[in-house]
Amino acid sequence: MARVRQQRAENTRQAILDGAAVAFDAAGFGGTSLSDVVKHAGVTKGALYFHFSSKEALARTLIDEQFQISSGVPALDAPGLQTVIDLTHRMASGLRGNVRVRAAIRLVIEFGSFTDPDPSPYNTWIDTCRTCLTPAQARGDVMPSLDVHDVATFLVGSFTGIQVTSHVRTHREDLHARITDLWDFLLPGIVPASRISHFDSAGSPECRAELGPAPSA
Repeated sequence: MARVRQQRAENTRQAILDGAAVAFDAAGFGGTSLSDVVKHAGVTKGALYFHFSSKEALARTLIDEQFQISSGVPALDAPGLQTVIDLTHRMASGLRGNVRVRAAIRLVIEFGSFTDPDPSPYNTWIDTCRTCLTPAQARGDVMPSLDVHDVATFLVGSFTGIQVTSHVRTHREDLHARITDLWDFLLPGIVPASRISHFDSAGSPECRAELGPAPSA
């Protein structure tokens, strides 16, 4: 019986997060009320407060969820440059098909801009990329003259701008193509010429098989 109650509580929590994601994705943090979340989630306000103390707590939970995309990186035997390329395409796929990811990234941009900005989500992604690029540089896949933290910072900033532009221009229909462009332009500047052919700017075969065919630009 206790297990049934725990599962019911977890189902309710997930419904609340789904409802919050729909609301935040549509209207942003400032434009969303807890009544909007309750409406989209199909739960009572009491149930919402049982799981989350505030709208801010809901937003922070969704922001933290985006990092599940990179959760497998620490377990990889040899993370490297292709790992980072694949992560950008996995994030692009999440932005196109997962409302929780879209809501999380909208919240990150809102919380990271202008009024009391919070750099922590950006810093987390930069650290993840740096963690992959450091061994890549040691293997000769990244030019030894480069600072991998600077490369990671540039990459995260570039991805952020590209996905926002893609959202505004095409509702992210061309996002995978634009991310592929990013890597096509970036790889010659960070990878020794003799190593460029080892990397696929459109994602590894395993990544493409997992995500399915990307739409044409």
